[in-house]
Amino acid sequence: MKMINLRDMTREELVLKKRELAESLFNLRMRKSLKELENPLKLRTMRREIARINTIITEDHHGIRKIIEAPVSILDTAKTAPDKKVADEKTE
Repeated sequence: MKMINLRDMTREELVLKKRELAESLFNLRMRKSLKELENPLKLRTMRREIARINTIITEDHHGIRKIIEAPVSILDTAKTAPDKKVADEKTE
């Protein structure tokens, strides 16, 4: 996953994603010890994704770059704006 996609996530989503990746990494390490791992490069990519998430969380903690509080959708604001205008016209 790219940093741009991770930066669009909220803190709760980042923590949840980190937890999922840590569990998957644990399972991959277990399979590696049993010699059943098909793609050993998967370990490296998972470790790097966890490191990216940790970097974003640390940047927020130190005030370098803030994590967004809640996801904002352009579509939601576009849908509410015309409805409000129509409601205002009806009351006049």
